[in-house]
Amino acid sequence: MIEGDWAGRVTGLGNQSVEVAMMVTPDGNSKLELSKFINPKILEDHRNAPVNALGYLRVMFAVADLDDTLNRLYKHGAQLVKEVVDYQNIYKLCYIRSPEGILIGLAEKIDNK
Repeated sequence: MIEGDWAGRVTGLGNQSVEVAMMVTPDGNSKLELSKFINPKILEDHRNAPVNALGYLRVMFAVADLDDTLNRLYKHGAQLVKEVVDYQNIYKLCYIRSPEGILIGLAEKIDNK
C-alpha cells in the first residue's frame, strides 16, 4: 500500500491510498507497475471501455503458451473480449478483460517448424 499526502503530491490527488503491484520481466530489465486506487473516490469508470478508447487502458504481453495462460487467467475472473485469432500464422492474439476492467492483450508467437 502507498498512502498519504506525500504520494498525493506526485499524482495531484491529495491524501491517497493506492494498492501497488510491481511486475518484472523475465530478463529483469523492465518493470510494469499495476495500481488500484482506493482513496480518493474514483471519478470515472473505464471498466467497460472498448479496446480503442482514448487513454492508457490496455497493455499487451508476449506469452509462451496462450491457451495455458488463458486457462490460468479465467480462474481469476478474466474474460475473453471476443476471440483468439491467428495473425498470418505468425501470432495467436487476443484481448482479455481483467476483473478490474483492464484490457490485456496476449500474443503467442507461432513456431512454424
